[in-house]
Amino acid sequence: MSRKTSSILLFGCLVFIKTFGQNHNPANRYLDAYQQYLDAKCPLKEDSIKHFIYFSRDRALIHNHPLLKTQRIVGAQIMYAWRQLEPERGAYDFSIIEEDYNYLSSHGKKLFIQFQDVTFNPKYKAIPDYLLTEEFDGGCVQSVDDNGVSDGWVAKRWNPKVQQRFALLMQELGKAFDGRIEGINLQESAVGVNRDSDPTFTPKRYAECLKENMNVLRKAFPNSTTMQYANFMPDEWLPWDDKGYLRSIYQYAQETGVGLGAPDLMVRRKGQLNHALAMMHENKYDVPLGIAVQDGNYIGKTGADQDYKEQEDKGAKGRDNIVPLLHAFAKDFLRVDYMFWVHQEPYLSEDVIPCLRR
Repeated sequence: MSRKTSSILLFGCLVFIKTFGQNHNPANRYLDAYQQYLDAKCPLKEDSIKHFIYFSRDRALIHNHPLLKTQRIVGAQIMYAWRQLEPERGAYDFSIIEEDYNYLSSHGKKLFIQFQDVTFNPKYKAIPDYLLTEEFDGGCVQSVDDNGVSDGWVAKRWNPKVQQRFALLMQELGKAFDGRIEGINLQESAVGVNRDSDPTFTPKRYAECLKENMNVLRKAFPNSTTMQYANFMPDEWLPWDDKGYLRSIYQYAQETGVGLGAPDLMVRRKGQLNHALAMMHENKYDVPLGIAVQDGNYIGKTGADQDYKEQEDKGAKGRDNIVPLLHAFAKDFLRVDYMFWVHQEPYLSEDVIPCLRR
């Protein structure tokens, strides 16, 4: 065999190996899944999905909002911080929830609560001041991003005493709103915490505590939808570094009747595709599934992207309206029961509302 022929064969083998590796890389298995939904159009086809508009803590925006006159939108998802609901130890104040519930109900709309114990702002803590004491080991810890920069505060969900206070709050919330509200969800499982930032933290213990808190939530709200946002878990990265943490959350939810959800419907990004979106797509569930379209998702970004400044986003010029794509993906690929569309303008008014109107 000539040297030239040998070189050609070697080159061909390398190309084959590279191509084969790309095509059979588990991390890439869903990268092209969105393409089958590119022909989706507005208005969105009728389905059984319950559509909610997510207002974060901007609850005043629900007043005279277009959702009130959009039949297909079931209601509003509003975030309430722990410190708002229990301003002092054992002193519960649900007046703002009651106010929002009554207003929405008077317009034939429903309320979905998002419970906040984590923040994405280093200047704000979501838990009451009494939890920030030595009795509760400080109550929360700073969260850091991939560059080690603080990006918020995380309640110590893994601390037994904090869990006890959480359970008491959920019991009181359930007494007041179970069966009245559409549902309640706990914030995402992803946290930027490790043993260096908190010696009491371990990924395994954290996973178990999430399950314990989910169980508390379900018992407190047997007649309303309950949901845990489960997107990423500390100390694992799927599909390569799979310690079973995220899988165990999804399995436990199915076993106990707690719904499952996730923030950031990113149909082209491997991180989301290999975690929450893969969990939903690859398994069958009897519990409700939900997906949240968050800030930036309307143009394929997330608030965590360093090249995306959501406060400066006034609407991407010349953008394609990807709402039909997101809806079709959520409906057929994920088979969700709920979609939570973030109130981000001008995308909500220009892209979402027109697509949801008949």
